[in-house]
Amino acid sequence: MSRLLWSLRARLGYWLARRLFHWPVALRQPRLWQWMQGQYGRMANLGDTAAQSFYGHILLFRGQGLGAREEGLRLLRLAANGGDGKAAYQLGVQALQGDTRQPPDAAQALRWWEMALAAGHPLAASRLSQLYRQGGPGVEVDLQAAERYAAMAEGAVAQPAEPGMMCRL
Repeated sequence: MSRLLWSLRARLGYWLARRLFHWPVALRQPRLWQWMQGQYGRMANLGDTAAQSFYGHILLFRGQGLGAREEGLRLLRLAANGGDGKAAYQLGVQALQGDTRQPPDAAQALRWWEMALAAGHPLAASRLSQLYRQGGPGVEVDLQAAERYAAMAEGAVAQPAEPGMMCRL
C-alpha cells in the first residue's frame, strides 16, 4: 500500500474514532473501544502531535497497568516537545505529584509549566505562581517570580477567550 494511501487511511480512521469517542455507547463496546485505541495509537505513531496528546491522556487516565501509564507519559512528552500546551501542563502536574518510582520534582514541573505557558495554556501561569510562592522539592521560594506569574495569570483571566479556543480532549 502506498505511503499516501496509508496516511489517508490512518487519518480517516482517527477522525472516525475521535467522533465515536463522544458516544458513550461506543465506549462500552469492548471490540469497538479496542479498534478506536488502535486508530489513536496509529496516528500517534505517525507523529501527529494532537493525537499523541489525546492518546497520551487516555492512557494516563484510563489505561490499565503501569505499562499504559508509562506509554501515556511517553506520548505526552512527545506532544509537549512538539508544542502541545495541554500535554506540557499535565506533565508538570505529574512531575509535582511523583509516583512510586520517582519522588516529586518541582524543578521539572517548572520546566513543563513554562513550556505550557509558552504554548498558551491558561492554567500554567497560576500554577507557576503557586509553586514559586510555596517552593517545593528543588525550587526555592521566589516572591518576585510568583508575582510576575500571578500578573500573567490575572491577565489571561481578564482577556476573553477567542471563539474556538476551548481545550479539546
